[in-house]
Amino acid sequence: MSVSDPSRLGAAGSDAAMPGDGRPLRLFVAFAALALMAGLMGLLGWWLASGAPPPPPARSPFGVGPREAAPAATGIGAMIMAWQAGFYRELTAALRLLKDSPAALPTLLGLGFAYGVVHAAGPGHGKAVISAYIMSDERSAALRGFTLSLGAALVQALVAITLVLVMTMLLKATARDMNAASRWIEIVSFAAITALGLALLWRKAGLLSGALRGEVAACAPGCRHEAMLPPPAPRSLAQTAAVVLTAGIRPCAGAIIVLVFAASQGLVWAGIATTLAMALGTALTTGLIALLAVMAKHLALHIAGGRGQTAAIAVRAGECLAAAFVAVLGALLLFGLWSAGSGS
Repeated sequence: MSVSDPSRLGAAGSDAAMPGDGRPLRLFVAFAALALMAGLMGLLGWWLASGAPPPPPARSPFGVGPREAAPAATGIGAMIMAWQAGFYRELTAALRLLKDSPAALPTLLGLGFAYGVVHAAGPGHGKAVISAYIMSDERSAALRGFTLSLGAALVQALVAITLVLVMTMLLKATARDMNAASRWIEIVSFAAITALGLALLWRKAGLLSGALRGEVAACAPGCRHEAMLPPPAPRSLAQTAAVVLTAGIRPCAGAIIVLVFAASQGLVWAGIATTLAMALGTALTTGLIALLAVMAKHLALHIAGGRGQTAAIAVRAGECLAAAFVAVLGALLLFGLWSAGSGS
């Protein structure tokens, strides 16, 4: 590998080291990525809306819980929806049995874990945020994907447990109060996703603009693909916590339903245990999806290896689009929540 100027290589790996004359290009790259991703997601939404309208999301028999994204009425989306409805019935039946016989506890926990696995396979922003973040990360790793997935799933479970315990047991809240609290949690969650995406996009736009200006060393034929990119910036605990919180702060509707029903049966501890089992199942599926994202990025890097400056630009462009996806996803979720609220 030939490196013409090591100092230029270091400059591309740090936002602070980027020269001031790159700011206009950086802004252009960021806005272009946002516009392209918004256009692609708009086309996808138009294509999905052109078919049969999806059924309304299933509501809790207690009238509480945040809205879930509704999958398509046909195909695998309908199958996942039917499985989730079946799990609701089985979980409530197992809770009733547990009241009479402790032997029903393993069945209840197993159902909770299985529900988490199936639930995470359906549409949802948590797995999209983690997978897109992994794609935009300079040091994608399978273990990191599973760690983020587990952290987000546990946060999701803890938020659901705290919400139900505080609202129903301490404040004696009504279903309307519960829904109002859930809505504010959704607003905070979606706003955090948007902010995280914009922060990632700004950093990735700086790295891409640096690559476009030639601030990345070129690879000779046969060079390892990692060598064409600058050393990754060290990760901070705050950055990891931000990803975990934005992906997991919105509680699972299924967990809230189970917790409320368990509280009505005087089995709060069983509802908490089931919710934690759900979190483990969710983490497993989300971690596997993140693993696929890691493998896809490594495959792209392998294919791009040895192609020098063009490959470096392509890799940085992919990371930039992944960050833009997170920002646009958060903005669309916020807009959808506002539209639903203004129309009700």
